Amino acid sequence: MDLPCEDPGAGAARYAEVVDHSIPDVRDLVVVGHSLAGLTIPLVAARRPVRGLVYLCAIVPEFGRSLADQVAADPALYDPVLRAHPGRLTAPDGTTMFRDAAAARDVFYHDCTPADVAWAFARLRPQAAAPRREPCPLTAWPAGEKAYILCTEDRAVSPIWSCRVARERLGVEPIELEGSHSPFISRPEILASVLDRVAR
Repeated sequence: MDLPCEDPGAGAARYAEVVDHSIPDVRDLVVVGHSLAGLTIPLVAARRPVRGLVYLCAIVPEFGRSLADQVAADPALYDPVLRAHPGRLTAPDGTTMFRDAAAARDVFYHDCTPADVAWAFARLRPQAAAPRREPCPLTAWPAGEKAYILCTEDRAVSPIWSCRVARERLGVEPIELEGSHSPFISRPEILASVLDRVAR
């Protein structure tokens, strides 16, 4: 589903509302959140029954704190390639975007084919700052099992950070895949197999 990522007033709570309204009334739901969507999926689970949450190369929220606060306290959350890349641009209002496909490839798609990079970049939209600035409203994890899938060559969300928070916050041992931040493009069959196994 499309999230209102360009809306400067829409944070993770609004994203969760959009997701909730996009999903049919099903009883056996597993929600997968990639990257920044890790802030959204537990809020979906707080709105409706969810059997499982799967974090995929994702930010794991810290109760009562914003992502901006987390990063200020622990800059290692983001991989050095993302933190220092000159092609990652930030507008005065905090909206982030990539200057061109080459910059996005370096951070998100470095193991993807040129055709896939072009396809992905054409769909990449600016990301407003509201989800990063909005404190997580949760005080406890919603019901449902949790899993974390990290990619060992992720240049956006640090694999070292992901491994640590999967254990500390979610209480799970992370599942490791080879590759970049975008395994659904670079190795979709492998990712689908892992997701199927997790869901079962």
